[in-house]
Amino acid sequence: MTDEPSQLNTADHSRDSAGLRYVYPVVSRRAGGVSIGINLNTNNACNWRCIYCQVPDLTRGTAPPVDLPLLEKELGGFLQELQHGDFMQRVPPEARRINDIAISGNGEPTSAQEFAEVIEIIARLKPADLKLVLITNGSLTQRDNVQLGLRRMAQFNGEVWFKLDRASEAGMALVNDTKTTMDKVQQNLAAAIACCPNTWLQTCWFALDGKAPGAQDEDDYVDFLKVMMRGGINPQGVLLYGLARLSMQKEGSRLSALSHEQMESFAARIRMLGMDVRLSV
Repeated sequence: MTDEPSQLNTADHSRDSAGLRYVYPVVSRRAGGVSIGINLNTNNACNWRCIYCQVPDLTRGTAPPVDLPLLEKELGGFLQELQHGDFMQRVPPEARRINDIAISGNGEPTSAQEFAEVIEIIARLKPADLKLVLITNGSLTQRDNVQLGLRRMAQFNGEVWFKLDRASEAGMALVNDTKTTMDKVQQNLAAAIACCPNTWLQTCWFALDGKAPGAQDEDDYVDFLKVMMRGGINPQGVLLYGLARLSMQKEGSRLSALSHEQMESFAARIRMLGMDVRLSV
């Protein structure tokens, strides 16, 4: 499906490695196999601007109109190629398995007006035992078409990864470059879980200017979880991960990975709440 015979690896999440508009393969360090990516934001536009984002030329905005017939053709064809073609020869032997379909890409995927229709296409095409994951900043979960898509995902055990990198308004302004409030985050998370109970928090934890997140950042995060849990809003757990690839944002040179010990220390605090934590360093 491509003229390029280059090998895929966990450091390369190029959106054009299969020569398609919407569909791309990723060798995922967290998934331990090949993740079939769906990129609805082909214009590199997002309503947030996370300072660790690897998308080049990121702009503010929403996803452009989705060519649904083309998406269906690409996804169906690529699933056939992975299962019956020779594309897996480009993948390291230990990762030659299809782990999931992940709606992620180069911006916030739920900003696509056709989001619910995209979910229906995936539901028709994907093998029954193949997991579907939505990677989202959760900011648009109040929209009807987003909730329709999330409820449909829940019908075939879809999984939502809801971004929560910091749990204070100042922290989110710094890391995600958004002016959202924590009340709004709580409402959005509650809506995501109500529509698709298999919702996880996804948290990127890293150093800025050589300084790890402070005690206040940890306290804010833990307190946020306590408030949600007391209100009966229970995510499945936390996907805690560190930096693995270079940020393409202007702050990129200021970011650095934390040690395993630092990451594990924070994970331990979350686990003390009875929350499952999956750590990727």
